[in-house]
Amino acid sequence: MANIVKTKPRQGITVLGKYTIGTSTTLMAIVVILFVFLSSTSSVFATPENLSNLLRQTSINGIIALGMLMVIITAGIDLSVGAIVAIAGIVNALLMQAGMSMWVSMPLTLVIGAAIGVFNGILIHEVSITPFIATLGTLTIVRGIVMIMSGARMVANLPKEFGQIASGDIFGIPSMFIIWMVLFVATLFLLNYTQLGRNFFIIGSSKEVARLSGIRLRPNMYAVYGLSSLYAALAGILLSSRLSMGVPTAGISYELDAIAAVVIGGGSLFGAAGSAIGAVLGAIIMQTIRNGGNLLGIDPFALQVIIGALILIAVGVDQLRMRKAEKG
Repeated sequence: MANIVKTKPRQGITVLGKYTIGTSTTLMAIVVILFVFLSSTSSVFATPENLSNLLRQTSINGIIALGMLMVIITAGIDLSVGAIVAIAGIVNALLMQAGMSMWVSMPLTLVIGAAIGVFNGILIHEVSITPFIATLGTLTIVRGIVMIMSGARMVANLPKEFGQIASGDIFGIPSMFIIWMVLFVATLFLLNYTQLGRNFFIIGSSKEVARLSGIRLRPNMYAVYGLSSLYAALAGILLSSRLSMGVPTAGISYELDAIAAVVIGGGSLFGAAGSAIGAVLGAIIMQTIRNGGNLLGIDPFALQVIIGALILIAVGVDQLRMRKAEKG
């Protein structure tokens, strides 16, 4: 048994490294092809204004995707992130409207968001509710709370300096994109160079192996769902900053976009596979298709079909890869 505990997680991480490199190269090539194609077919796509708008649009979904990535690596799922985007925007807006400084309201909102994630972890680990059902229930509860808190109305008249967080640039680069890249580097470091990140991969490979390896499942499950919700809460704050208001219906279907970005980026719904760069590239591909499709006048419903087909292809490739690994 000792040999199994030592070798299985290590083999999984080695295979992951080889797979991630190839996947990332392929995804980068797809991004380049999309940019070249759209630049040649649309006179607007490559303009600074549209590229800046594209980066801002992608940053929101990209931040949520990084949090979702960590959950999926543990073979879990988090359907509550879209609702957390909404409640973070509303809570932060209401606190500022009540006179609280945004430098106090934003950290407080992030703590509330992380607490919702820990609640998900409690439901999953302590009550043994499957992640899908637990986070679906949380999604429904949080959506209801948002409507009660806001009276189903937008919360406007927020401080001008709050709106500048999302609309501002640093050396010509959208500040939202810089925040996303800082989180990307932090997530990359966490997953590849910390014990917590290694624990996520081992748990995704086998909870029994993780337990026999001495990994405490409780704090790790609390951590992964807390981080996912923390990232979603930050995305909600940035979205409300971009809109200059808290919107109770914000974040609808964002959880699906995040899952799609992770899967397209090489993450496996079976767990123990995925990378931060893959999640970033997956989010960029999805948003670039949407942005380019809108500029080319493609029916938005047709775009939805294209993105859905892309998700099915990514999941199908993942299934084939898993079968090949089992046979080999």
